[in-house]
Order: sequence, then C-alpha cells, then structure tokens
Amino acid sequence: MDNLDKKITELFDGKVVRKDLLHRIKKGTNVPTFVLEFLLARYCASDEPDEIQEGMEAVLETLQDNYVRPNEANTAQSKVATKGSHRFIDKVHVRYVEKEKRHWASLENFNSQRIAIGQKFYKDNDRLLEGGIWAEVTLAYNDIEEDKYAFYVEDLRPIQLSRFDFKKYGQGRKAFSRDEWLDLILRSVGLEPGKLNHRQKFHFINRLAPLVEANYNFIELGPRGTGKSYFFSEFSPYSTLISGGQATKATLFYNNNRKKIGLVGFWDTVAFDEVGGIKIKDPDTIQIMKDFMANGRFSRGVEVIADASLAFVGNIDQSVKQIVNSSEYDLFQPLPPQFDLAVMDRFASYIPGWEMPKTSSAYLTGNYGFITDYLAEAFHYQLKHSNRFEEVSCRIKLGNSVEGRDEKGIKKTVCAFLKILHPEDSPSDRDFEAYVAYAIENRRRIKEQMNKRKPDDEFAKIDLSYFAEDGNEVVVYCPESKSAQATQNPVRSELESVDQEAFSKNGLKNKKSTIENPVEGFVERVVEEVVEESIEEGTESSIKGVVEKTTINNPGKITKKIAEEKTEPVEQHLSILYGDTGHSYESIISAYLENGKEITIEDPYIRSNHQIHNFVRFCEAVIKSPTIRKINLITSYDEFTPLVELQDKLGELQQSLLEMDIELNIEINPQLHDREIRIDNGWVIKIGRGLDFYQKPDSWYEIGVNDLSLRKCLETKVDIFRKE
Repeated sequence: MDNLDKKITELFDGKVVRKDLLHRIKKGTNVPTFVLEFLLARYCASDEPDEIQEGMEAVLETLQDNYVRPNEANTAQSKVATKGSHRFIDKVHVRYVEKEKRHWASLENFNSQRIAIGQKFYKDNDRLLEGGIWAEVTLAYNDIEEDKYAFYVEDLRPIQLSRFDFKKYGQGRKAFSRDEWLDLILRSVGLEPGKLNHRQKFHFINRLAPLVEANYNFIELGPRGTGKSYFFSEFSPYSTLISGGQATKATLFYNNNRKKIGLVGFWDTVAFDEVGGIKIKDPDTIQIMKDFMANGRFSRGVEVIADASLAFVGNIDQSVKQIVNSSEYDLFQPLPPQFDLAVMDRFASYIPGWEMPKTSSAYLTGNYGFITDYLAEAFHYQLKHSNRFEEVSCRIKLGNSVEGRDEKGIKKTVCAFLKILHPEDSPSDRDFEAYVAYAIENRRRIKEQMNKRKPDDEFAKIDLSYFAEDGNEVVVYCPESKSAQATQNPVRSELESVDQEAFSKNGLKNKKSTIENPVEGFVERVVEEVVEESIEEGTESSIKGVVEKTTINNPGKITKKIAEEKTEPVEQHLSILYGDTGHSYESIISAYLENGKEITIEDPYIRSNHQIHNFVRFCEAVIKSPTIRKINLITSYDEFTPLVELQDKLGELQQSLLEMDIELNIEINPQLHDREIRIDNGWVIKIGRGLDFYQKPDSWYEIGVNDLSLRKCLETKVDIFRKE
C-alpha cells in the first residue's frame, strides 16, 4: 500500500476495493465492472491475504452458481424448476405487453420472455423498462398449470448502492490535494496514473464529463483499442451504450404511439459506439437531436425536458498528421453524412483519441480505488443536484473570438472538471486556468474542422482565447494542427457560375443555375432544361434535369459528378409470370411510399403461418420509408382459421411495431374478398393474388427462402394507379 492507498482506505472505509482483484476476476467473465466490484466489496473487505483469498473464492463461487452464461440458459431454467427457486445475477428487462395488459420480465441470458413480475419491483425503477438493470434476482417456479408462464420474480435487488452520502464524499475530498484526487479518480476507473502524462489524465477526466454534467455533448475519435466505450458500458449503471445500428426517434427520444419518453429520459448518459456506423433513416431524428443537444429539450407533440448527455465515440483510420495538413479531409471524416455542421457545433468538446494509450495490462492499477458504483453514485448526484455554471461564469474571462456555442461548451467542460476534481471546494487560480485552457483547446478542435468544411467565414474565428490571472490574453492551439496551414488558413475556392459564353457557343438554352445546401458541403447547379442543337448532324437531342454536383468536402478540391434526374413514380400495369424472380414487396411498393404516412392493406388471406410471415415481410418493407407512421390490415377468416392463434401472432407484430413508433390497426371482415393496398398519398396497388404470390420453396435451405427477390413467383397481375 502506498500513501494514497492508506489515505483512501482510512477515510473511505468500505467504499474502496483493490483493483488488481478486479482484473484477476474480470478475465473470462462478461460481467460489468460495477457488478464485479459489488461482489468484491461484499466478500473481500479486508487487508489480510488469507481473508482476501477466501473472499476471491467466494466471489468466483457466486459467479459460478448465480451468473448465467448465454449457453447455459436451459440448465438455469432446469435449476429453477427442480429446486423451486434460485438466485441469479443478470441484467433484467421488463416490458409492457398491451394486448395482455400486463408486464413481463426477462433476463438477458435466461432465454425466457415471459417471467411474471410484480408491480412493486418496477413501479419505482423506470430503468427496468428502458434498457434494463443488473440485479440479484430470485426466480421461482410456477407449478399452476392453468397459468401461461413457468417462472416468476420472487425477489429483485438492483446492484447499486441503496444510500449515498454526498456530504461525506465531499468532506473526504478535502483531505487530498488536487493531484492526489486526480490520481484517485483514475485508479477508481482501473488506470495507473503513474503511467500517464498530464494531458492523458485530463483526457480521461473529460471522458467522465457527461456523467456529471447534464446535457453535455462530446465526441472522441481515435484509434481502436483505447477503451473509448468502456466508461459507458462498464463504469456506471447510469449510462447506456448504443453499439452501432439504427437510431430512431422512438428509441432515443419519444414514442408517440406509446406516449413514452425514450432513452434520454432514463439515463444520465447515452453513448453511441462506432458513431460512423449509425444509421438514421428519418431526418426528423437529426432535427430532434439538434434541439435536444442545444438545450436539453425537444417537442414531439409534447414538450420533453431531460438531463441526459450524449457521447459519441468512434475510430479514425487515417493519419491525423495527414488529415490536418490536407485540404481534402478533416477530423470529422468518420461521422455519418447526416451529422451536419449544426450537429458538430453542438459538441462541447472533441477529445483527441489519438493521444490515448492502447488498453493493456501495463496501464492497469493494482492499488486501491473507489468501488465503481460508489463513484458512479457521486457523479449521478452531482449531475442531478450540483450546478457550477455561475461559479465558472464569475471566474472565467474569454476572448472576443469566443462565440455563443463556444462559450457554452467551454464553460460546461470546466464545470465538469470542477465537479469531478473539486466536488465541494473551489480550485486554485492555477488549476482553474489549466481547466479553461484544456476546455478551449477541445472546443477549438471542433471549430477548426467546421471552418475547413464551410465555404464562407462563418466559423473563421478559430483563435479562441482567455485572459490569464495577470491580465494577458492567451490564445489556445490544438497541438496536432498548430503549424498546419491547411487547418489554420484553409483555402476558400470561388464557386464559379455557369459559363454563359460556353452555353451560347454550343447552342444551350433555357439554363437556370441555383446553389443549394452549402452547409451540407456541396453545391448543386441545376440545369432545368438543356437543349443541344447540332447543326452539322442535323439532329436535336435534349437533356433534361441535369444536375451537376460539385462536391466540396474541403475548399480547394472540386469533384464534378453528373447525377441522373430523379424519376417520379408512374402508373404501371405489369404481369408476373410463373417462375419469375426479382419481385419483392420492397421493389413493388417502395417508390410509391414517398410522403405517405398511412398505408392500408386489404387481403382476406392473412391466416396461415406462411401468409402471416409474408405480412411481416411486407411490414418490414413498408417501415423502411421514414414517413410511414400507421399500417392498417383488413383481413378475413373461415371456419378452419385458428382465430386465437392468429390474434396472438398479429398481436406480437403489433407490439413490435409499437416499439418502432408505428401503429398497426387490425380489422377482421368476414365478407372481405378483394385485395388492395392503399397509401394516403393517393397511390393504389392491386396485386391479383394479394401478398401470397410466391411459390413454396422446395427446401427451406435454398436460396430465396429469406430474400423474396430471389424467390420464384406464381403468376399474377399488378396494377398501380393513382386516385385523386
């Protein structure tokens, strides 16, 4: 034990743990750090080697007996059935099933979606309903045959502190110097501060900022393997990590159909891993994200206010040195195209991930640190109850180049540093100045990239500065780009208009040039109608709707592309022959869904399993249109139709669509005969056989089983027309 270990174990007895014990257990388990430390604190609260060894064995035994691995679900279920009940450590989710008017629980690795749960367990813990929580949960076996479930929750105890005393935490901080406390925080997240330089220490503190500062948005891009996502998946039970995939309004912000707030209402931090791979199909999602990032509120029919911070982490594959010296690239290159300048401007800080060390055992500490859950509670308390903005505003003096969002971002970063490193006291002038300089650097990094992208000088004030204690103005630079002229003074190319003389010489007429979307990074010159007359050839050809896109990823490089005219959907009358392929639901309907909000399908034969599967595939094709919000199914039945089973299956689909904020209405009409698809934008699609125009595969392991465009068809006709 070193001096810092002795001090922390004395002042925070019962709130600390030896981190090397964690590293020894962590290997080979897929359990979050805060869960393992919860067990270590229970069984290894001693300095005696023999007692520690006994405690380690108890932890391992607990994990062996209570932690369910994904491939052991059947064994776990059997254990509950034979013993009557058993306690598990797992992540618990609770969902409300509307058609049954009740809640069901599920464990991540138990492989049962219908575990009965009492209201007392979830009514005061919304996070069970949104994302789930890790807990010690006792499942019992239900031997009542009439019930439609085999297991129920007998007891549930979230793995987190039941009580937290912030005053005691703040008083304990006063016994440490600033540098000691900084090192203690780093040890608490598993790092050995002696292996890190001062800048790296600040980078790690900045990673923690969204956990203490409400509505704090930051980005970190850098190489793989630096632990960017660890803090959000492992460190705190109050943060959640979205790993790639699709980000929807309903998931993130608000589900209009369920009248329920999304992830931002239940978590202190929502982190996006592999941000470059995020798929955003609905433009409204980005607009709501902009509103929320700007002021912590948004409107989707109702006004929603939430404290959640957004963290974006991802990888940069190019050399940073080459990027900053290039007029063609910038450090926001990995972001998806929907992340425009307005989104970037809402980041408070850009952590230079390329300066972070690769994760390895050499950087892991073997000393004492706070139990992760204890520190997470301290951060959660400050996010909800502590506001240091006024204190920072009174002390800080920024230069004239610092504009509105610059100032807000800088101040919020400094506030986060004060909360983490000075929870109940004020920093010295020297330390405060260091926080300000660091915050300005990370905000400048954002502004430099926006300045490279923007063809005008909107973001040209990149020399952000502050006034030091002695009254001198200090301009802060980013070390990677300080001497890079391509970043400091980007070339701004003139956007040339269409050459009038060139058009005249070639007999070009009726030209019209417009410039659109300069913020998005490209210029479109739209020639509405160009008619080229060739006197020598004696022919006339017309080119309509030519769009010349001049891509300006950065000023200085112009790439010209000719894009085809966007075609409008037209009425069609086509025949699909027996054995044809290439006809999927998506290929037939997708072009006609534009601007449609509601689609109605009348088909009397949505009854048997394969017909229901066809309807599910049809819904999957429909919801790829970002504007569709409602699907109406009108179908029929006969005396052989298992109505209860049909209602159950369609009910499950209904619930699944609700999760995506899409309403499915189902109407049973026994008199229905005709088949028709109607979209509220006026288009009508009639398929002679309805949705059931595919041949049954010869084998369920042949090509075309899943991709309907490869499946052989039955003969049918398709009529597509518009009704005004």
